[in-house]
Amino acid sequence: MTTFAKISQVAHYAPAQVIENDQLAQLMDTSDEWIASRTGIRRRHISKDEETSDLATQVASQLLEKSSYAPDTIDFIIVATMTPDSAMPSTAARVQANIGASRAFAYDLVAACSGFVFALSTAEKLIASGRYQRGMVIGAETLSKTLDWSDRSTAVLFGDGAGGVLLEASDQPHFLDEIHRTDGSRAQDLQSGVTGLSSPFSEAGENAPYVKMEGRAIFEFAVRDVTKTLQDLLAHQGLSDEDVDYYLLHQANRRILEKMAQKLGSDMSKFPANMADYGNTSAASIPILLSECVEQGKICLGAGQTLVMSGFGGGLTWGAILLKL
Repeated sequence: MTTFAKISQVAHYAPAQVIENDQLAQLMDTSDEWIASRTGIRRRHISKDEETSDLATQVASQLLEKSSYAPDTIDFIIVATMTPDSAMPSTAARVQANIGASRAFAYDLVAACSGFVFALSTAEKLIASGRYQRGMVIGAETLSKTLDWSDRSTAVLFGDGAGGVLLEASDQPHFLDEIHRTDGSRAQDLQSGVTGLSSPFSEAGENAPYVKMEGRAIFEFAVRDVTKTLQDLLAHQGLSDEDVDYYLLHQANRRILEKMAQKLGSDMSKFPANMADYGNTSAASIPILLSECVEQGKICLGAGQTLVMSGFGGGLTWGAILLKL
């Protein structure tokens, strides 16, 4: 019998500390009006003492509680993050230990703001192989540790948080199609954590730990390239905007979503947004949005709604998944 994968549970978590735009105005030359009018962001959650693995563990624990599954029934854990606690062990390994998922293999996937859709695509193939029955896919970030807090072009945009899904085997298809892309030739438009050579046998390399972004280039990339990918995805399945219930897109900028909706001939009511309260949480943005939509009753797991998920960002990377819940 053919095995498919389905999303059976969702969860999200954010640090308790909330930083409003007006508080950032005390650190740099900016204002609530300047930030909100250009990005749609009003506030963001910033961690005081919780690391990326702590945020991800909160999500994993919620997924177990909601599903009533024992930790040792989880086959794998994939954490999408660009802000791990450490290079090794992986954030996913820390989560595996924290929740006692003794049978699960675990690893991180690094694709910046595309990380969750890339990880979800990977996990779906693991389940569809028939070898694994149940796994977690979590997007988690503490982007606050990657920011230059005097740079208003980047520091005002990002926040910390985590979201995730429980993926299970199903006898019905739910993941219908996908397109994933990378263009490393444009990597300089959005990068972070550049670590140079530092051994006694090499010349000193560049160290650039903070997020650096060419805002206009990224805006144009999202509106042009990502929208074209969404159009191609629907066309490949013979679908149109009318067939889509919701577009769950990476929460980078309100204006980007508005431009994309316009190019798709769609209505903004199909584009849920929460960047006003979270900012850009990179790999965590889509699963946080999905979890909130389920919490609010917009999306109902198992109801057969048609969704398009799309992440896009550093790499440059972008991807889209068409699925029925």
